[in-house]
Amino acid sequence: MMRCRIWALALASSIGGTLWAQSDTSSAAEDDFSQYDNLGFVDAGAKRFCNPKIEGLSPAKLISLGYDYQGAYNLSAGTLFNGSTELAAAEDARVNATQGLRVGFNIPVISKTNLVWQMGANYWNTQYQYATLPTEASNPLHQTLSEHGLRTTGVNTTVFKPLDRKNFLLFQGSADLSGTYGIEFMPAQYLRYSAALIYGRRPTEKKQWGLGVARTYRVGEINYIPVVLYNSTDALNKWGAEVLFPARAHVRRTINPRNMIFAGYELEGQSYRLWRDPASGFDLRNEDLEIRRGEARFRMVYEFSLKDFIWLSIQAGYRLQYRYDVDRLVDGVEIYRAFGLLPAADYAQTNGLGNPLYFNVSLNLVSP
Repeated sequence: MMRCRIWALALASSIGGTLWAQSDTSSAAEDDFSQYDNLGFVDAGAKRFCNPKIEGLSPAKLISLGYDYQGAYNLSAGTLFNGSTELAAAEDARVNATQGLRVGFNIPVISKTNLVWQMGANYWNTQYQYATLPTEASNPLHQTLSEHGLRTTGVNTTVFKPLDRKNFLLFQGSADLSGTYGIEFMPAQYLRYSAALIYGRRPTEKKQWGLGVARTYRVGEINYIPVVLYNSTDALNKWGAEVLFPARAHVRRTINPRNMIFAGYELEGQSYRLWRDPASGFDLRNEDLEIRRGEARFRMVYEFSLKDFIWLSIQAGYRLQYRYDVDRLVDGVEIYRAFGLLPAADYAQTNGLGNPLYFNVSLNLVSP
């Protein structure tokens, strides 16, 4: 009888100890547990830390290969100025489509209970297909976009540092080289840095929130803004929210753990160096010009598992252009405009873009 009870005790412990929540006073009266006085758990005094994820959250993408397509719209290039000197006249043009490849990697470096650190890299390529091909007499903005398009190459890092069972710090940083460069790489002096630091709490297994500050280019030019993190899942694991305001915010509907639908928006933007070969027309190399591109994408997203950890993401929505103006660096330093609240020199070129429908699809390897 005693031997059977010991084997049963060992089996219960080996499968996770889920039966220890119930007490059995009759067995305690029959058996002499004094023989286990010296038995202890190794982690009895260990400090516990909160997990970076909550229950029901969409899986993190480790490797992503995607394609982005935007429909037709009008692109109005304004007059290009250098101070009060006019360098090029304004010109309107029709863009039939804008499309390109998007690749991203996020690889864990350290994954411990008290520290999670990952490094990543990304490459986005955007090509502009004009209805009528610009010539050397065209506005230089149209020339360089039709010839080279825009692209971004960058690296990023994320550090999650739990402080205890409910509190944590989250740091995100990135360095991006963006512009109209081609095979010839742009100098590293045109790197643009972004970062965010958030203090957060994870009060339950289904909710986490945080407050912080960020240095960002998501609206095209450098700004310093407060940020709010909020992730939650309801009691039935059917509805949830995934928010990092103002960068993005989505409502999540979980059909099952392998099928999810999202509705919301995301801000996209960066500062792109105009780096055009003078042999092909207007020389932009010495003009110290950058496109301040910022846009909001209102969208529906469907993500589902194709097999195991291989997921497909399909999104469609409406791209609303916030800014696409050309700014001039002063002695190599960008002008801080603070969303236009601070007085500053006029833009070198004020441009306008139409707002098309867009489509994006990506194949992703997600975390377990």
